[in-house]
Amino acid sequence: MNKLDQLKQRSLVVADTGDIEAIRRYHPQDATTNPSLLYKAAQLPQYAQHLKDSLTWAEQKGGDVIALASMKLAVAIGYEILQIVPGVVSTEVDARLSFDTAASIEYARQLIAMYQQAGVERERVLIKLASTWEGISAASVLEREGIHCNLTLLFSQCQAVACAEAGVTLISPFVGRILDWYKASTGRDDYTAEDDPGVLSVASIYEYYKSREYPTIVMGASFRNTGEIEALAGCDKLTISPQLLQELQDDNGTLADGLQSDIASQPRPTSAMQEPAFRYQLNADAMATEKLAEGIRNFVADQVKLEELLQQSR
Repeated sequence: MNKLDQLKQRSLVVADTGDIEAIRRYHPQDATTNPSLLYKAAQLPQYAQHLKDSLTWAEQKGGDVIALASMKLAVAIGYEILQIVPGVVSTEVDARLSFDTAASIEYARQLIAMYQQAGVERERVLIKLASTWEGISAASVLEREGIHCNLTLLFSQCQAVACAEAGVTLISPFVGRILDWYKASTGRDDYTAEDDPGVLSVASIYEYYKSREYPTIVMGASFRNTGEIEALAGCDKLTISPQLLQELQDDNGTLADGLQSDIASQPRPTSAMQEPAFRYQLNADAMATEKLAEGIRNFVADQVKLEELLQQSR
């Protein structure tokens, strides 16, 4: 077996793309999307009709046509993906709402309603939210309503702990972006899978969850190379770009050992993390603070580009 097949025996593989053809090619369990991936997908010729249909639908609804069309397009692409993958698709709340709990909740409810109108059960959709305090608080409310969430832009232990305590379905701790930060801040360019700060961060979060029996799924994300992926083989899920999926498929070697499965039990905290502690711990972690803020800015930028593309298509 190639390494991709070996990996699928140990972790659920998720396609990190909105490109439907790529999803068909690699047969992942699930797929994730975000504003950046949707913007790239929307520029492909095969999505031109989706743009037109989304605009037509939004114009009939009235109100903010471009905002509604953007949501409809995300759901349309998500719907197409769900015709291929057997599992779930992640669809993201507008990143401009990352610090607004109430607005994030309402946006998520609208997305789920659109999916249900298209005939998709809510169990097949994960609502993606940034791992801000407000995003985690929104997820806590949504999870109690039966709307499952994927907390993204997660770079630190305090974010992971807060998500577990909020009852979040799944978290997406990032690997490559953490490595990027450490390379830039230390000047080192020789990190290996064994000392990669992103790999170590996800491994630590995975161990914390499993040792305390939190049911929240850990899905490693944002990979820069296949070495990072191999080092996290055994993680609940791994969301991987088409390029790295192809590299794994082309490699007939033996997959690395990956994460340890025998983890000693540890007691859970006696009290839940509170907002002041969360904000202090996040602030104390320069990498997490900077990458969270940068990630939100970048998602917002691509959301704006997507809206401009929709405006040009009217």
